[in-house]
Amino acid sequence: MMKRNWLAGMTFAACLVASGVAHAEGVYFVEPKDGATVSNPVHVKFGIDGMTVAPAGTVTPNTGHHHLLIDGQPLAQGTVVPVNDKSIHYGKGQTEADITLPPGDHTLTAQFANGAHQSYGPEWSKTITVHVK
Repeated sequence: MMKRNWLAGMTFAACLVASGVAHAEGVYFVEPKDGATVSNPVHVKFGIDGMTVAPAGTVTPNTGHHHLLIDGQPLAQGTVVPVNDKSIHYGKGQTEADITLPPGDHTLTAQFANGAHQSYGPEWSKTITVHVK
């Protein structure tokens, strides 16, 4: 009986991984998918496992909010995420938004940062590439 339960648990876990439901701890894009061809407005949806999304100003450990770096690189841990047209802050705790990008290829980096906008580092970021029609 115990062997059967173990096998059922492993089968369920494999199905979650294969379906894309299970994620390793970290930041990820729900959409768009890496390599996608998209049209404006581009719908961006963030996910995170291992931390809790909270509005800017919240200084509780293991909480923070998303930032979108357009054609930028992940930021070193402790670096304050800049405020400009290539660095969008989602300080109200938003997990999705529509953005407008010029036609062509772009990198999108989801960077998670604490309540003071200090990056949790490259290990709490995810970069994808999209092609805008």
